[in-house]
Amino acid sequence: MENDKKFLERAVVLASDSITRGGGPFGAVIVKDNLVISEAYNTVFLSKDPTMHAEVAAIRKASAALGTFDLSGCSLYTSCEPCPMCLGAVYWAGIKKVVYASDRKDAEAAGFSDNLIYEEIKRLPSERTIEFIRMEDAGSSDVFKRWIEMENKNPY
Repeated sequence: MENDKKFLERAVVLASDSITRGGGPFGAVIVKDNLVISEAYNTVFLSKDPTMHAEVAAIRKASAALGTFDLSGCSLYTSCEPCPMCLGAVYWAGIKKVVYASDRKDAEAAGFSDNLIYEEIKRLPSERTIEFIRMEDAGSSDVFKRWIEMENKNPY
């Protein structure tokens, strides 16, 4: 627990520093075996990239540092409960532990509401507020078949 607090406090410092640098109020640290692998803060405003949340940036840096997309031996410490995009990245990366300070209600009070996204995820594509059109004849099933064939020959 002592190390958890130390790493979480570092994420909060990164969030505070981010504000000074013109970023959003979010910071994240990825740790493996009690060693910091990566640190990042939100650069959405600076980079003009809506995906540059602190957690996603920290995952990208950790993957590069470790040379793998599998971060299952890592923990994420973040100044705020991950948004739906970041939560998806956490699952895709295989991270098994997330320690956070503020929650989604705190973020919402500061102007960062993810309620619409949480609601949209529950809906079928045809029921979402953004128009989703599926075109089944675009050839993508052939791409998946090719992938399966390649995986059966050369599993990574």
